[in-house]
Amino acid sequence: MTLRDLKPGQRGIVASVAAAGSMRRRIMDMGITPGVEIKVIKVAPLGDPVEINVRGYELSLRKEEARGIELRQ
Repeated sequence: MTLRDLKPGQRGIVASVAAAGSMRRRIMDMGITPGVEIKVIKVAPLGDPVEINVRGYELSLRKEEARGIELRQ
């Protein structure tokens, strides 16, 4: 399951970050690392961006970025 699959109000634990290169580094610099809990706050009407809560702050990610974040329940 990826972050993109979660609906508003659902939570998941990051299992891995499947993005590569600078995108992976950028995502990890934002605090999205394996083992951290993520909660989806809301999703824009057309599905892009996704607003999440991670480590106590809100963050918006594009659909493509959210697809690269593997979760476990």
